[in-house]
Amino acid sequence: MVIGCMFDHRAADGYSANMFISSWADLTRSETPSMYPSFNRSILNSRSPTTYSSSIDNVFATFVPPPMPEINVQNDDDNGDDVLVNRVYYIEGEQLKRLQMLASENGSRRSKLEAFTSFLWKLIALCFEDSGNHNQMCNMVLAVDGRSRLGKGDGKEKEKLMASHFGNVLSMPYGGKRSQELMEMTMSNVATEVHEFLHSATGKDHFLELIDWVEDRRPQPLISKAFAGRDMMSVMVSSGQRFQIMDKMDFGWGKVAFGSCHVPSARNDCYVMTLPSPTNNEDWVVYMHLPMKQMDYIEAHASLVFKPLDADYLKI
Repeated sequence: MVIGCMFDHRAADGYSANMFISSWADLTRSETPSMYPSFNRSILNSRSPTTYSSSIDNVFATFVPPPMPEINVQNDDDNGDDVLVNRVYYIEGEQLKRLQMLASENGSRRSKLEAFTSFLWKLIALCFEDSGNHNQMCNMVLAVDGRSRLGKGDGKEKEKLMASHFGNVLSMPYGGKRSQELMEMTMSNVATEVHEFLHSATGKDHFLELIDWVEDRRPQPLISKAFAGRDMMSVMVSSGQRFQIMDKMDFGWGKVAFGSCHVPSARNDCYVMTLPSPTNNEDWVVYMHLPMKQMDYIEAHASLVFKPLDADYLKI
């Protein structure tokens, strides 16, 4: 049996989607949901007057629709290499520890997410360089949830409201490097770059400034600045390690055997999400929505890390 539901990211982020699905599972078993959603928008009201630094301009931009493609233009991608495809892998815990060790060789301990992001960033750059597309711009974006940051220091009630807030409370810091530079950098140096751009968006002040910045631009649509440019590759990495998709979720017939997200094939933005493994607490499941060329390169050159998810691994 498969259960699926579709969310529009303009209305809800992954945290909210997980809250909805978890509550749905609780209700099917006639149990009280562990968390009731809050739709209290006032907790995200902007300050008066609005105050923010220019650093927010390095995270988001006003969305400008791309020009309409010309009709009857010859498609250079005869092999379908640039078509985005969906694949799911698992990464063994030992491989994650190895990546973390390589990312921490400069003396600063990096998280598994920082290490994984650094490894993926280098792989994408190496794919460009090995295929003859030299010195391409590669952007790596990380989704940061602001709920715990915004609730910090304002009392238990505010923390509870923020934890149950249904909507979007995300920042999307990113780093941009040329593929040739990334190819020549060590894993630990790449991890330092990831840590620095990620750290810039993990404080409460950043999210307060972001709320004010967005308020001053209503009702204009906004976009992650990494995806606003042309002629570059940008990849969003999101962590679902805290989600209950494969931990406690039960719709009445036992523990969920496998859960993942899915990006429609028509979407042309690159997306990667890490999830907890349903069979081993040390492993990760990784969903990837990337160009065929990048995916094939990853499978050919990093098969010890990215292993295709199959029924044997899921024990079903």
